[in-house]
Amino acid sequence: MAGVLILYTTLIFAYMRLIPLCSLIVCLFSACEKDINIDIQSSDPQLVVEGVIENDSYPQVILSRSLSYFSSIDSAIIENTYVHNAVVTVSNGSQTMELSEQRLTLPQGATYYAYRPDLRRPGVFFKGKVAGKYTLKIQTDNKTYESVTTIPLTGMELDSIWCTRVLLNNGDTTKIRLWARITDDPDNSGYVRYFTKRNSEPTYPGITSVIDDRIVNGTTFEIPLDAGIDRSQKPDPDTYYALFSLGDTITLKFCNIDKPTWDFWRTVDYAFNTSGNPFSSPTRILGNIPGALGYWGGYSAKYKKIFIRK
Repeated sequence: MAGVLILYTTLIFAYMRLIPLCSLIVCLFSACEKDINIDIQSSDPQLVVEGVIENDSYPQVILSRSLSYFSSIDSAIIENTYVHNAVVTVSNGSQTMELSEQRLTLPQGATYYAYRPDLRRPGVFFKGKVAGKYTLKIQTDNKTYESVTTIPLTGMELDSIWCTRVLLNNGDTTKIRLWARITDDPDNSGYVRYFTKRNSEPTYPGITSVIDDRIVNGTTFEIPLDAGIDRSQKPDPDTYYALFSLGDTITLKFCNIDKPTWDFWRTVDYAFNTSGNPFSSPTRILGNIPGALGYWGGYSAKYKKIFIRK
C-alpha cells in the first residue's frame, strides 16, 4: 500500500498545480474564439515525504521527487522518483533513531523504497507510543527538512461497529453498509482517519477517510463508514457504492491523529474526490513539512472486526 500511496500523492501534487490553469482555460474559451497559446512552465521537482509512526510500530518514511503533471507514468519512471541515500532520523525527545533505506515488496509483487529501522544492526530502536511526540529530520541534496507529529492520547473513542443491509436500485440485496458508534472527548479536539480491510485484501482508507468533532464535540454519535478503496484506481461511480457484501469479514482500523495530519488527508481526500471536475474549487494540499510536499503523521490505532453472515 505504501508504494501505491506515494505514487498517488505525487500525482495529486502535480494535479493541484494544474487546477488554476484549467479554470483559466475554461473561462478564456467561453469568452471568445481567438486562438490562445499558453506557455506552461514546468516546476522543479520537489521532495515528497510520506512518513508514518503508529503506536506499537516502528516508523516508516518514503521519499520521492514530484513529477510534472504532463509526465508519462510507468514503472521505470516511478522507480526513478525515489530519493536514495538520505539521512533520516526520528527523535522521541530523549532518543534519536536512524532509519535505513530498504527495498520492500508489496503483496501484489511491486517494489518500493522506504526508510525504516534496520534491526539487524546495533543501535537505538523504539516504537511509537500513545501520547508520544516525534521529530522527523531528513537530510538530502544538502538540504535539511524537519517536522513534528504526535500520537494523540485522547480524541474519539470507537465504541462499537455493526452493519445494515442495503437494497440497491438494481434489486441487489447482498450489499452491506458499515456503521460505527463513536464517543467524542468534550475536553480535547478529535481528529480521526480510518481504514477498512475486506477479508484478506489489503487495508485501504475510506474514499473520505477523515472525521473531526466540530459538529459532534462531546457527544456519542453514529456514522456510516465507506468501504476503503485502492486510491491508485479511480472508482467507477456506476459500480462503486462504498459497501461491503454478505459473507465479508470486515476489519476497521480506527486512528486518532493530530490536526496537521488531519489537514493533510482532508485536503488530499477532497482533491481525489473532485479530480477531473472543472467546477470544483482549487485545493491546496496542506502538508506539515516546511520546504517539502507531504506529511509526517502519528497514528493512535485501534482495531475492531466483524463477520457478516450470508
